[in-house]
Amino acid sequence: MAVKPRETKVKLAVNLAGLEMKNPVTVASGTFAAGREYSDFVDVASLGAVTTKGVSLNGWEGNASPRIAETPSGMLNSIGLQNPGVAHLREHELPWLREVGATTIVNVSGHSFGEYVDVIKALDGTGMVDAYEVNISCPNVDAGGMTIGTDPKSVEQVVGMCRQATKLPLIVKLTPNVTDISEIARAAEAAGADALSLINTLLGMAVDARTRRPQLARVVGGLSGPAVKPVALRLVWETSKAVKVPLLGMGGIYNGTDAVEFMLAGATAVAVGTANFGNPTATVDVIDGIIDYCEQQGVEDVNELIGALEC
Repeated sequence: MAVKPRETKVKLAVNLAGLEMKNPVTVASGTFAAGREYSDFVDVASLGAVTTKGVSLNGWEGNASPRIAETPSGMLNSIGLQNPGVAHLREHELPWLREVGATTIVNVSGHSFGEYVDVIKALDGTGMVDAYEVNISCPNVDAGGMTIGTDPKSVEQVVGMCRQATKLPLIVKLTPNVTDISEIARAAEAAGADALSLINTLLGMAVDARTRRPQLARVVGGLSGPAVKPVALRLVWETSKAVKVPLLGMGGIYNGTDAVEFMLAGATAVAVGTANFGNPTATVDVIDGIIDYCEQQGVEDVNELIGALEC
């Protein structure tokens, strides 16, 4: 039976740059598909939002296997943004999300600046999208394969083009694999981002000592899970000091206390990612944990927690 968050008098609603969320919890892209697969366990409409798996203009096959490796307190993945393309999302997944009453954030991916815009144009005006999350951690073929999100000029260009393509809230997802995330954050804000989400996965690798081979076919992959939480908290806190737009925090959130820590560090809302793989009700458990914290601490409105870190 699909579970819902428990009843409470605590005010849980937050506004993420114009995106009205009934509570501050969504999912990290790529960990929840488009929600249908989890609907037997979780009432997806009761979440603050459902963030879809990254979608490209045309389908991507993803990377070769093996592309998942367990690590201490986390996991590595090199899935490669496998997805069936925007037409499938528009025709099959988004109507279902709208039918069940979910608030929907579409994660947008692309190998070129133009592809990001084309994805948004294919969805804008359908009435089935509430916000976009622009994943700028993709390799940019326009710049020889360099990751878009590591160069401020590329960030400004792609965010600016996406900004012109829609009036819906535009969330830009930042990579932690940079020297100064504040520089990237300010570039996204200047180009028209309404909010920023962070962090995406940290670059890592795993080695099989017995075979003397990498555990992933592509050698390196993205590290997620509890192991990255201290880094994610730091980057959310630093970014909150660098920009004025609201933040969606993520990285190793497994319970309500984790979520509260991100909000205290400056996040308006949070995303649950890797936890979904081991616990299909993780999102609701996190919401209930936030409620427990607020009731125990005498917090009447969850917005009181945002940026309330004392240091």
